[in-house]
Amino acid sequence: MASKVMNVRMTHTKKSLINAFFKLVSEKDFEKITVADITKGAHVNRATFYAHFSDKYDFLDYIIGDSASTAIEKRTSGLVKFDQNSINQLVLAVCDSYHQPNIQCRSSYVGLVGPQLKENVVNELKLYLSKSLESSYTDSEKNFYVPIFANIIHEGAYQWASGNVTINQEEVASKVSLLVLGGYLSSKKSLC
Repeated sequence: MASKVMNVRMTHTKKSLINAFFKLVSEKDFEKITVADITKGAHVNRATFYAHFSDKYDFLDYIIGDSASTAIEKRTSGLVKFDQNSINQLVLAVCDSYHQPNIQCRSSYVGLVGPQLKENVVNELKLYLSKSLESSYTDSEKNFYVPIFANIIHEGAYQWASGNVTINQEEVASKVSLLVLGGYLSSKKSLC
């Protein structure tokens, strides 16, 4: 029972820190935000912050990583499958994660968040795809195909999120899922 209370408290603390951070993001550049600013807004002491994160960069990494995994979990309802619908949902989750952190509202965050968000999103996609392709590929084949599929999914969603395409996100998801499934089916034929 004590660990459950501790987990609830930890979750509440992290949510408070994240909410305080997002409020600060709308007011000032990341470089000017201090840990003291974040903890003051969250109504927690600095020691509590440092019990969870090594610095504000680690904290930002957590926010971005959590955003990607939460979006995937929400869109896939926790089901790990490799089919057209699941891939559609992965694309839509990536679209969601590019809009979730909402820290691109200030131009100074674009260069800071973009590469970090991409890395975290692709890593979360790789985890999901590795699990979903567990029985379809050997470890060697997974090591080859999973990063390719993850990057295709990411890039398709990124094209939509950055406004580079004029079709809606559902159409992007459909096109990307067909592309990934086509690659998967081709890989299975070449292995036979």
